[in-house]
Amino acid sequence: MSNVLAIAAATRTLRNLLLTQMPALDNELSDLEVTLQPPDIARKGISKAQLNVFLYQVVFNAAWRNMDMPGRTRPGETAQPALALNLHYLLTAWGRGDTDSDAISHRVLAAAMSTLHDRAVLDGNDIRNALPDNDLADQIERVRFTPLPQSVDDISKLWTAFQTNYRVSSAYEATVVLIDSQAPARASLPVLKRGAQDRGVIDVPSTAPTLSSLALPHQQSAARLGDDLVLGGSQLTAMNAVVRFESLRLDAPVDVAPVAGDVAGTLRVHLADPVQDADAPTRWTPGIYTLSLLVQSPDLPALISNEIPLALAPVITVSPLTAPAGTVDLTVTCMPRLRDGQRVFLVFGDQLVVPTTVTQPGDLHQPSSLAFKVAGVAKGTYTVRLRVDGADSIPVDFSGSVPAFDGNQQVVVS
Repeated sequence: MSNVLAIAAATRTLRNLLLTQMPALDNELSDLEVTLQPPDIARKGISKAQLNVFLYQVVFNAAWRNMDMPGRTRPGETAQPALALNLHYLLTAWGRGDTDSDAISHRVLAAAMSTLHDRAVLDGNDIRNALPDNDLADQIERVRFTPLPQSVDDISKLWTAFQTNYRVSSAYEATVVLIDSQAPARASLPVLKRGAQDRGVIDVPSTAPTLSSLALPHQQSAARLGDDLVLGGSQLTAMNAVVRFESLRLDAPVDVAPVAGDVAGTLRVHLADPVQDADAPTRWTPGIYTLSLLVQSPDLPALISNEIPLALAPVITVSPLTAPAGTVDLTVTCMPRLRDGQRVFLVFGDQLVVPTTVTQPGDLHQPSSLAFKVAGVAKGTYTVRLRVDGADSIPVDFSGSVPAFDGNQQVVVS
């Protein structure tokens, strides 16, 4: 690659090449002068045959822009790619004097184009001699000049920008100039061990399980502690597997071991209630979960399924169950316990009521307690639900032959 002198080195090498080669092609150009000025001032003070080389545009080279330089980085290492540039030059010709009656400008331009046609690739020695301390000749890619076709509209816009009269010209593109990045490269340490026992890559001849369905008891919209869930899908197994429940409200996921379902290809998962698991009040929290099946066979990488959503409903008690009309004060307990930041509402009939207080008993096995004040309640029977992060308690009693509203979650106002 090359240093920041690369653009100047390319321009100076091009000028020197044209200045030495063009007179050899046409004896009439023995007094030729090659300049590097903007077109609007290039002719000032000059009356002999002249070729002006003007770098009018520098663009990124798409092919090299994001490519690591060979020899600089190895697999696993990262480094900033080189600054890869294409240089656009405009070659403009003048004859002798102001009239150019002998069309010398045409011979100047023809000699310049012939030179670049025959010597399109810059010679390394010419580059080194063109500018001290430049190392453009040492870059991995050679610098090549190719004609850059321009439409009449392109030419018009270009010379309008120069704010000078148009002269016979030709555009060329020089590709590619690679300026080395000064940002440090980062190299990784050698690999000493591939995996826990230096076994390298492990190929598991099976696919991960896929969950496609979740069945809840009594076709409920949410599960409760104490319920059995039935998972359906493909590649399901209870061997070396856990069902992982994850929630944004929990510090760690809850893993529950499944068992084979009653139907082939299904799994059954039991959510232990506080009677079966004394830590259930704090292990869980009401709200929205995602669940997935994690299979961890000995000495093999874990296989994990897709995630499916689950709402875990709070189990509540309501007190009192009777109250006079007007303002009703209620106390509701919630199991499992609530967590900080959860959004909690009481759905009293068709009203949403926010709690006035939330109490967390010091005994972690006890449920959360919430106080609500419901104003302007008329006589009637009101079904009560607790909504936690979008998961509603289930106010239905399924113990009978026909589902009915649970009387323990109804308040009679008289």
